[in-house]
Amino acid sequence: MKKRSKRQQERAKLVQAGKNYSLAEAVKILKQLPKGKFDESFELHLQLGIKPDQSNEAVRGTASLPHGSGKKVRVLCFCKGEGARAAEAAGADYVGGEDYITKVQGGWMEFDSVIAHPDMMREVSKLGRVLGPRGLMPTPKTGTVSLDVAKAVKEVKAGRTEFKSDKTGGIHVACGKISFPEEALTENAKTVLKAIAQAKPASVKADYIKRVYVSTTQGPGLQVEAASFATKDEGQ
Repeated sequence: MKKRSKRQQERAKLVQAGKNYSLAEAVKILKQLPKGKFDESFELHLQLGIKPDQSNEAVRGTASLPHGSGKKVRVLCFCKGEGARAAEAAGADYVGGEDYITKVQGGWMEFDSVIAHPDMMREVSKLGRVLGPRGLMPTPKTGTVSLDVAKAVKEVKAGRTEFKSDKTGGIHVACGKISFPEEALTENAKTVLKAIAQAKPASVKADYIKRVYVSTTQGPGLQVEAASFATKDEGQ
């Protein structure tokens, strides 16, 4: 068995196995953990009571983090004309059309989010096999296909995060950096949990949010009481 590092051992001492923490308690403990060599992400991990092989029970959406993500997001925007000028003014890192489509097809991937004007989607659809598996394909459901590309760019830059259920019915999403104040991390997490609760598929009747854990990038996972986040009214 691989021996745990001193930092891992110190982190484990602060966590009570099998305990369900309140969100605020869990955040407080994670803030007390010995710091790593970099500013670790603060992460949410959920297990949903959905049938992941059923397309009508897939969960996907976005949440605008009130305190941002703490991450510099490089945005590629597919648009032309006035929209291109507006996207550049809004802070998009790369703006263009067929030139960038060709560049991505050639293996260029120096961006974190993709936004597209609807008029560009016929051409952008050529990138489905490249962007799809990475979760980067623009879609109206997440607001990344928009007539108002400038607004979409601003939202992504300000800290809008996407979530999507995986093939096991899980959702894993970063919602800040551990260096953030406790209140900021708690508010960011509540915002994401509320958005996931509101994205509940109509066909799922009970036990939607089964388990919730919070962790840092390299830290232990703390189970959070999931009952209060299981309905669309969570956070009200």
